[in-house]
Amino acid sequence: MADTSKKRGLGRGLSALMADVQPETAPSEAGAAPRRADLTVPIDKVFANPDQPRRSFSTEALQELSDSIAEKGVIQPLIVRPRPGRDGEYEIVAGERRWRASQMAKLHELPVLVRNFDDTEVLEVAIIENIQRADLNAVEEAAGYKALMDRFGHTQEKLSQALGKSRSHIANLMRLLQLPQEVQTWLAEGKLTAGHARALITADDPTGLAKKVITQELSVRDTEKLAKKPKGNIFTDDGSKKSPAKTLEKDADTKALEGDLSASLGMKVAIQHRPGQESGQITISYDSLDDLDTLCMVLSANR
Repeated sequence: MADTSKKRGLGRGLSALMADVQPETAPSEAGAAPRRADLTVPIDKVFANPDQPRRSFSTEALQELSDSIAEKGVIQPLIVRPRPGRDGEYEIVAGERRWRASQMAKLHELPVLVRNFDDTEVLEVAIIENIQRADLNAVEEAAGYKALMDRFGHTQEKLSQALGKSRSHIANLMRLLQLPQEVQTWLAEGKLTAGHARALITADDPTGLAKKVITQELSVRDTEKLAKKPKGNIFTDDGSKKSPAKTLEKDADTKALEGDLSASLGMKVAIQHRPGQESGQITISYDSLDDLDTLCMVLSANR
């Protein structure tokens, strides 16, 4: 596959790619008529995309879709491209669930839309399709937005316009990726809600507090209170203790700006600004030398 790690221009345009990716619902539910297929092809001539980012498919959900397809057929055509090097065969760009469910329903043919997407566009459409899934958890959705931004150079504003999501929704979800991996796993498993997770972002020990939230079944409000508790004793250079500095409560605008900057950079950003003063401090935390490289490029871009 081509290297998709480098940012690129919008190519066909995100909205143009979005127009091809339709939810897997009936026309009456989706509020629009189904797309007309370009052609119908034998199901044994259609193959999965080996680089499809989604690896797990719920057996129960597939069975439900299979039952629906057995009764009504495939309502929305699959998006495919000619299979490289194999005449008369096609590779799935979007619609692998429908393909798997159709096999279960023992269908012999599938309606398809044929597109000449390159490798980069195939991955982009696959990520877009995953973001539209109804069963997506907050971490998966946030990772999808981050992939579209990091791999393809899309901005939060562009994603907001094309996907019909508010910019604040995208920014707030992407902040969840600042949490330790263990906490993200608990969120994906449903042991924590997105509200709990947002509160944990500002905690000194998000993993420890998350364990407490789970074991004690704390509410989001209780979690927010615990996350705002001031830090404990601070040690000076000579090893002696000094009293903790008074913690300044950040206003909503400062918190929102922190969230926007964190989401844009993909790194944790903290702003210390005393009310009524002009000066302050911004702290950017990076997890790897690659992150530091990215930060340096961003800061030096306008020189």
